[in-house]
Amino acid sequence: MGTIQLRQVSKSFGASHVIPGIDLSIEDGEFVVFVGPSGCGKSTLLRLIAGLEDTTSGTIAIDGRDVTGEAPARRGLAMVFQSYALYPHMSVYDNIAFPLKMAKLDKAVIEKKVQDAARILNLAPYLERKPGQLSGGQRQRVAIGRAIVRAPSAFLFDEPLSNLDAALRGTMRLEISELHQQLGTTMIYVTHDQVEAMTMADKIVVLQAGRIEQVGSPMDLYNRPDNLFVAQFIGSPRMNIATGAAAAKWNAHTVGIRPEHLKVSTTEGVWKGTVGVTEHLGSDTFLHVQTEGIGAVTLRADGDTKLRHGDTVYLTPDEQRLHRFDAEGRAIR
Repeated sequence: MGTIQLRQVSKSFGASHVIPGIDLSIEDGEFVVFVGPSGCGKSTLLRLIAGLEDTTSGTIAIDGRDVTGEAPARRGLAMVFQSYALYPHMSVYDNIAFPLKMAKLDKAVIEKKVQDAARILNLAPYLERKPGQLSGGQRQRVAIGRAIVRAPSAFLFDEPLSNLDAALRGTMRLEISELHQQLGTTMIYVTHDQVEAMTMADKIVVLQAGRIEQVGSPMDLYNRPDNLFVAQFIGSPRMNIATGAAAAKWNAHTVGIRPEHLKVSTTEGVWKGTVGVTEHLGSDTFLHVQTEGIGAVTLRADGDTKLRHGDTVYLTPDEQRLHRFDAEGRAIR
């Protein structure tokens, strides 16, 4: 089991309230991603769950048991950090086996657990190597293997891919997602990268200034953001925003439209503009258009679009896909 319940959990450092008070339920087997800008409290929240930080108030329960005051080792969780935290003088085998040896398990049990983890993570050919002989992605897999052998109630990942290059990050995203499918164990994953959040999560928790802005599936947050912050944080490129007269037309203080929900024409439309930078990505092209109505707008066009810098275009939003917000930035349903 791996259910985790937070009830009015808060954290303060002196007069600074990092986490003002959070309620959150994580179900057994879920892949939950904490996402938000730097300083939003996502890593602090993960460390509170792990027991690496003491809560100022509130309770944390794992599988129905209050663990708020318990040491990290008694919570049945395994944490994977941004830094691999491997022992450089030990082999891959010994790094993975280390927590089992500390628990004084039988050698045969250790052997089976290490070999099983190595098979799952494709590390079997590297068990006799030292960490310095491995790539960054392989070292991160060793760190994950060390967590797997403990058979935790939940895995906690604190920005584990930040030290990898773009290609390796993409590969490791797939590997961690596949690992979740194989193990079925609860995973909580912290990242500032909303692309990681969208591609990996069953459930996303969007944080800002220590507060939860919205919780939901990736597509729930993308299609039905509760407020302007979530609307602009989730989605790449960002949602386009219009205020003033342009928004008043749709009885809202602010309206948002995603780049793929704008139609472009060279003859007519709602907003006239001039094409600036074009970003060709193969299957898609992103056009950055300076409009007379709402300023800078990004739209997604076909990869083979013929529009170029300086062209005059007209943009029309899909009114069924408009997002409307009130003066406080809350979504109008």
